[in-house]
Amino acid sequence: MGANTSSKPPVFDENEDVNFDHFEILRAIGKGSFGKVCIVQKNDTKKMYAMKYMNKQKCVERNEVRNVFKELQIMQGLEHPFLVNLWYSFQDEEDMFMVVDLLLGGDLRYHLQQNVRFQEDTVKLFICELAMALDYLQSQRIIHRDMKPDNILLDEHGHVHITDFNIAAMLPRESQITTMAGTKPYMAPEMFSSRREAGYSFAVDWWSLGVTAYELLRGRKSILQSRYKSLMQTHFPKRPYHIRSSTSSKEIAHMFETAIVPYPSAWSPEMVSLLRKLLEPNPDQRFSHLSDLQNFPYMSDVNWDAVLQKRLIPGFIPNKGRLNCDPTFELEEMILESKPLHKKKKRLAKKEKEMRKCDSSQMCLLQEHLESVQKEFIIFNREKVKRDFNKRQANLAFEQTKDPQEENSQNNNL
Repeated sequence: MGANTSSKPPVFDENEDVNFDHFEILRAIGKGSFGKVCIVQKNDTKKMYAMKYMNKQKCVERNEVRNVFKELQIMQGLEHPFLVNLWYSFQDEEDMFMVVDLLLGGDLRYHLQQNVRFQEDTVKLFICELAMALDYLQSQRIIHRDMKPDNILLDEHGHVHITDFNIAAMLPRESQITTMAGTKPYMAPEMFSSRREAGYSFAVDWWSLGVTAYELLRGRKSILQSRYKSLMQTHFPKRPYHIRSSTSSKEIAHMFETAIVPYPSAWSPEMVSLLRKLLEPNPDQRFSHLSDLQNFPYMSDVNWDAVLQKRLIPGFIPNKGRLNCDPTFELEEMILESKPLHKKKKRLAKKEKEMRKCDSSQMCLLQEHLESVQKEFIIFNREKVKRDFNKRQANLAFEQTKDPQEENSQNNNL
């Protein structure tokens, strides 16, 4: 694969834009509707990352280009210990690429499916870490809108990181959002309200945090529980409300008004009290700030500086002896994928020839859209941003430490 197969790693100019040739593709680890994720290694630094690549043509056909651009714009302005941070974005004729933190601990949905039982202390730390991430997003005027176990990744030490800003929204000051977006079982009551035109704000993410924490404490149903499925759903569902993606908005709104959330007696009263505060239907009374948690008696023993610095050891550590994801992704990429990443260069050369022969109006229109994506795509390099920032800081520090007498003599000479 050109640069990737060379025995000696190439030397790249630090001012050169990062591109596909700067990485070695190691293995596939996930996929979405029009994008896939693989583990990569940067050739010069040998650092490992996750690389998400999205097919431009599929994005155009599904009208998803604006969402991708919005996600890129949001992620470029964010950096936090409990987020999956963006490092590079670039493109070629076929795909758009996002290179982000590599987290090998798997997502929380995967671990629930593996029948992991999360202890209360573990969930309590998860809540603290996620609350710090939500507080940071709030300071940046960002609503995530899709907080759920699927979008929370663990690092190798068991700390949580929020990912997938595909439907996140930037909230203008002194305003609220009215558009419906999210995954129904995790969406807050105000998003289904008959007065939805009144809008919603940051509190919706804290509701989703409450639903996620409840689900983690409940764990996946055992075989014994599944035999008495209807009974378990009535008394102890895996989430606080029995909502499916197919449940209508009207049914969901009625459920929030009438259903009572059950809390198992095995849970501590303090944890139940906290969950009630996060699952408060009225957004004005719901816990929706980090200070709400910090002032809550159940959290009085938490060292928040230690949380932020990841000095507290989680009660669940992912298995380091295996990749914590579905192994079929690798198989699909190798066997079933019609456009595998490792054959990209040959494919692009062939595609360029075909595009020159563009003879149908439909193909030409598609080509126009693809060219528009090419022009508007946002290239990003966090490494370069940090380097430039450090240079500016060094220059500023140098200016401030200049000898005043020397400056005076220079001024006198002038």
